[in-house]
Amino acid sequence: MRRLAILLARLSSVLNRAALWGAVAAVLVMVLAAAYQVVARYVFDAPPVWTEELARRAMVWAGMLGASVAFHERSDPNLFPGMQSVLGGAGKALALVRSAGVAVFALPILYYSLFGPNFSLARGFLARSMERKGEMIGISMAWFTAAVPVAFTLIMIHLVAQVAMRLAGADEVATAKQDEILS
Repeated sequence: MRRLAILLARLSSVLNRAALWGAVAAVLVMVLAAAYQVVARYVFDAPPVWTEELARRAMVWAGMLGASVAFHERSDPNLFPGMQSVLGGAGKALALVRSAGVAVFALPILYYSLFGPNFSLARGFLARSMERKGEMIGISMAWFTAAVPVAFTLIMIHLVAQVAMRLAGADEVATAKQDEILS
């Protein structure tokens, strides 16, 4: 169990680094698109129509990937932050309660991202987004709306890794040391 937990923690850490770089890239795209629009509008008096939409879509990706990073780093807002530092059997039980709460929120989002009524893939959130095109950019909205299921998939992977580490007997201090080793 401990080896599996460490493997999951490593996977979570690698995916977290990728999400962090993706969020940074999205913020950079957002800032560059907005800056280009400002320069084009006030210096050249010819603002392009696509920059605002690109900045908005990049902001969604930055926010969703940033949320998964915050969850991994345990810096996301939560109602009972002290419960993560409880050790022993009570800490394991609280970790399971926390994971149930996260799963109750995240799993329906993942389900409806893929499936619509009657398990129809064609009526899921992503499939419906494929049929729509961006107002000014002209590419499928699925490229933008995919941020939601990607972020929640990452959050679920982080959650499974955190619970596995807790159930394998790794307390918060050991988890922090493990994160340093994995970095």
